[in-house]
Amino acid sequence: MEDNSENKIDTKDRVIYFLKKNKKKSLFILLLLIVSASSIVGFQTYKFKQNSKIAEKYITAGIYFNSDEKEKSKRIYEEILYSKNKFYSILALNTILEKDLENNKEKILNYFYLLENINYTKEQKDLIKFKKALYLLKLDSPKEANKILENLLSSGSNIDYLAREVLGK
Repeated sequence: MEDNSENKIDTKDRVIYFLKKNKKKSLFILLLLIVSASSIVGFQTYKFKQNSKIAEKYITAGIYFNSDEKEKSKRIYEEILYSKNKFYSILALNTILEKDLENNKEKILNYFYLLENINYTKEQKDLIKFKKALYLLKLDSPKEANKILENLLSSGSNIDYLAREVLGK
């Protein structure tokens, strides 16, 4: 029992001696840890605020759409797309497509290109590609759509069964 308490005291003395001997290094490491922790917290707070602003924009765009101010609504949805927010950008594109806010084929294909270049998971990227293929089929561009669907099949996508169904395989 006494041996155990002597080890605790001995360990405590060693730590105190080490800190006294390496005072500058210890302070530097402590300061580095504090700065790192506060930077991480600050960045997370910034991301949260940005996400909240985009969520408010998405709601505002929906309100404008319901008030028959479709141009304002479309402009806000485009802002959301260009913000490259992982969640709301996809929602904005889906809303633009579903509510026919944009008729320019090239512009919509650029929206898809923009989303394809955001750092999504493979499953999310596959869903975006599948939605693009469906859009191309709607526009009577079966060659381009079939190429995308074939790529989904060959890549071992989780939605390959949907691609097969659309291709009729």
